[in-house]
Amino acid sequence: MTITTVILCALIVIGVFLFMEFVAWFTHKYIMHGFLWVWHESHHKKHNHTFERNDLFAVVFSVPSIVLIMVSTSVYPSAYLTAAGIGIFCYGAFYFIFHDIIVHQRIKWRPKKRSKYLDRMIKAHYIHHKVRTKEDAEAFGFLYAPKKYDKADINQS
Repeated sequence: MTITTVILCALIVIGVFLFMEFVAWFTHKYIMHGFLWVWHESHHKKHNHTFERNDLFAVVFSVPSIVLIMVSTSVYPSAYLTAAGIGIFCYGAFYFIFHDIIVHQRIKWRPKKRSKYLDRMIKAHYIHHKVRTKEDAEAFGFLYAPKKYDKADINQS
């Protein structure tokens, strides 16, 4: 593999990772809070069980990454398709750590020292969860939130 290929693959991983935030925002706003609310609603209700119907989205979102990596390492060898699959995987891993562990505490761990960015993301997500219906929610991003959430009130209802 040439240095050019390595650099291009690194750029593809980063580009796909960043693009996935748009995909996640769009999907969250228009699909999860739209026709697949029947899955996502479980995430907006208080419960004490380990899994929720909303977890099906993780399975669905992992399919493109798995397919890209499998096809590009066996059927149609391509470092670029592998890089795209890795970018999707990295977004999913980051999402899991941020959303499921740090924000929702599905595994009890939270960094002791948090950056302003992390605090803003947590506040934005808690504000998103103040709304328990599919309408009138805000802050649909997972890894980006506008600075207006820096000073937001996060008292959850």
